[in-house]
Amino acid sequence: MPRRLLARLAAVTLDGAVSLFPGYFALVMATGVVSIACHFMGLRPVALALVGINWVAWPVLSVLTIVRALRFRAELMRDLSDHQRAPGFFTIVAGTCVLGTQNVVVIGATGVGTALWWVGLILWFAIMYTFFTAVTVRARKPTLKRGINGAWLIAAVSTQSVVVLRGVIDTGAPPPDAIQFQVIAMFLIGCMLYLAIIPLIFYRLTFVPMSREDFSPPYWINMGAVAITALAGSVLILRGETWPLLAPLLPFLRGFTFFFWAVASWWIPFLLLLMLWRYVWMRDCFTYEPAVWGMVFPLGMYTTSTYQFDRAMGYGFLNLIPEVLVFVALAAWVLAMAGLARRLLGALRAPDAG
Repeated sequence: MPRRLLARLAAVTLDGAVSLFPGYFALVMATGVVSIACHFMGLRPVALALVGINWVAWPVLSVLTIVRALRFRAELMRDLSDHQRAPGFFTIVAGTCVLGTQNVVVIGATGVGTALWWVGLILWFAIMYTFFTAVTVRARKPTLKRGINGAWLIAAVSTQSVVVLRGVIDTGAPPPDAIQFQVIAMFLIGCMLYLAIIPLIFYRLTFVPMSREDFSPPYWINMGAVAITALAGSVLILRGETWPLLAPLLPFLRGFTFFFWAVASWWIPFLLLLMLWRYVWMRDCFTYEPAVWGMVFPLGMYTTSTYQFDRAMGYGFLNLIPEVLVFVALAAWVLAMAGLARRLLGALRAPDAG
């Protein structure tokens, strides 16, 4: 019996590796940010449970990715030059850094967070320049309608996730000037990536005909990317008193951070209306797909971002938003996890059916 079980697990692992959705690390991103939001809102048992779940999800997805790179290189390279699927690789960076931030914030594991920050930074350089080079030199390119969606903004998310993680690591004492400089530069690069990509997506939404299938969960990254940018700005503002290089930039950071938080807030009613259009008006059926985690993550990120934005700006009257939204984000996470569990159970039972 153990031998049959091991053989089945090996078969499922290989099958999962060859068909692995490049953006599956959004599961780690969503779990991490919902955990952080629960921690801030006083739901500590839930936050701790989600830390444990993420320390299962991240290694499993890492192993599947490594197996795919070693055994199924052709499939990996095909995804890497695909305009629709390739942006998902940025979730590897973001998932790694969100996991680090989760460990630092929820359980105080600064050493773990620092190690994951270096891993995330190296992955950021590797994936960022591999992706943009691959899609740039590709001989045959898709139309804007077929080539772009909200997943492209994970490039900005991954960049800001590096900024946020470093910001929660160095709270009491500043990091070396070189690291401060690099973190500030990455914050601005993340802003650039959002401002460069979002006009194409907005044009796609408003001027190119869309079917109900075209409005997929990754479009929620339109909001999630700008929410994490506001979070990164808020974290830098909170470090303004201890990081010397930040002091001259604080007025600029406050204005820019307010801008990005306001944009994130603007997206939410629009995205909700588009969901109602697809699932109520068009009567489409909601089913689990890996990209669903790209919808859970922005909900958790907006919750955390608003909490930190309120603290950084010193307002004190925005606390009701995260207090309510944390339960929305948690409910979305539970539904997505139920869908994943059902799919995994189906995969484990499949060999017996044959």
